[in-house]
Amino acid sequence: MQLVQSRRRFLTTLSSAGAAGLVGLRAKPTNAELPSETTRIRLIHDPSICVAPQYLAEELLRADGFSDVQYIEATDGSGARVVGAGGADMMMEFAGVYVSRIDAGDPIVLLGGVHIGCFEVFGGTHVWALRDLKDKRVAVLAEGAPEHLFLSSAVAYVGLDPRRDIRWETHPAEESMRLLEEDRVDAFAGFPPVPQELRARKIGNLLLSTTADRPWSQYFCCMVGAHRDFVRKHPVATKRALRAILKAADLCTTDPEHAARFIVSRGYSDKPDHAAQALREIPYARWREYDPEDTTRFYSLRLHEAGMIKSTPQKIIAQGTEWRFFNELKRELKG
Repeated sequence: MQLVQSRRRFLTTLSSAGAAGLVGLRAKPTNAELPSETTRIRLIHDPSICVAPQYLAEELLRADGFSDVQYIEATDGSGARVVGAGGADMMMEFAGVYVSRIDAGDPIVLLGGVHIGCFEVFGGTHVWALRDLKDKRVAVLAEGAPEHLFLSSAVAYVGLDPRRDIRWETHPAEESMRLLEEDRVDAFAGFPPVPQELRARKIGNLLLSTTADRPWSQYFCCMVGAHRDFVRKHPVATKRALRAILKAADLCTTDPEHAARFIVSRGYSDKPDHAAQALREIPYARWREYDPEDTTRFYSLRLHEAGMIKSTPQKIIAQGTEWRFFNELKRELKG
C-alpha cells in the first residue's frame, strides 16, 4: 500500500509540474516565449535505463502543451537512424552515435548534453586493460551500435586500430554476458542495466568506467539530438522538449528511487533494483558543468583518427549542432 501511495505522489508531482514546478526545477517565466508550433512530439523507446529522463519527461511535456507524446520503438542501437529518417523527432543517445550519423549525412542536430558516464567495459580472464584487447574477441550488439562506437573510440585512444586489431562479434546483451562468463569472448561494454547485472553476478573485470575514468568522465555520454527539420520548423517546441528532458534529469538525481519505480511501472525496465542503482550512480545533475561542443569535438576526433568517420570535428560541429536552446536553459534552470 505504501508503494502504491508513493508512486501516486510521484505521478502527481510529474502531472502538476507545469503549474507548480517539478521539485523546484521550474524554469523562470520567459515572457518572450511564444506558443509551441506543434502539440506532437515523437521520442525514441530504446532499452536503456540511462536515458530515463526522456521517459520521465512525458508528463512534463504534456503539462507544457504537448497533447500527443509518442515513443517509437527502436532496437539494436537504431534510434538515431530512425530520427535521421524522420521516423521520430528527438531522442537521447550516446554522443558517438550522433557523430557517426551526422558524418553519414543524416539531418540530425545535436542540442545539448544530459549526463556523463554510464558505459562500463568488462574484460575476461586474460584481459586487464584496454591495450590487452589486441587480437581479442569483443562482443557488441551490432556494428554501429553505441557500445561498438564507444569501444572503437576507446581502443583507438590507447593506440589500437578498431578495424584491424579487434575481433568484433555481435550478440544480444544477455548472450554476451554469458559468453564473457564462459571466457568465450574477451570483453564486453554495456550501459545500464548491463554493468549493474555484471557486477551483481561477479562476471568479468572492470576495465573502464566512463563515470570515473579520464578522459571519458570529462565529457557527456548521452546527449539530445533532433531531426533538423523539427528544430527548424518548431524552435519553441524544441526548447520546451529539451527543457522537459533536462528537468527530468534533475529529478533522477533528487529522487532516483521514485524515478526508477516510474520507469519500471511504465515498462521501460524490468529490473527495479538495477534501475535504482543506475539512477543513483549516473551524475545527472552535472549537465550544467559540461560543454556539449567539447564532447562533440572529442568523439569526432577519436572516431576520425580511428577511420570510423570521414568528417573532421569542425565539420561535424558546423553541420550538426545547435547549442542556443541548451545555453538558454542553463541560465533558466540554474538548479
